[in-house]
Amino acid sequence: MANIIISQALDGGLTFYMPKKDLEEKVVSLEFNESGKWGGELKLSSGQSYYIDPMEQPSLPKTLRARRMD
Repeated sequence: MANIIISQALDGGLTFYMPKKDLEEKVVSLEFNESGKWGGELKLSSGQSYYIDPMEQPSLPKTLRARRMD
């Protein structure tokens, strides 16, 4: 699992950043995006997918643990 940072992009979307790899990508989809359940599978603009455990919608930016999905 890797540490990532999810933040609000200027266009209103979400940005995924992984400091260890200096990887910054736009989040194109989020499995759960409701006030009571947020997270799950994140799909990035590069085609990669990561998984974060669902939680209450956090205030952003937020540091989380993510697992790469193959």
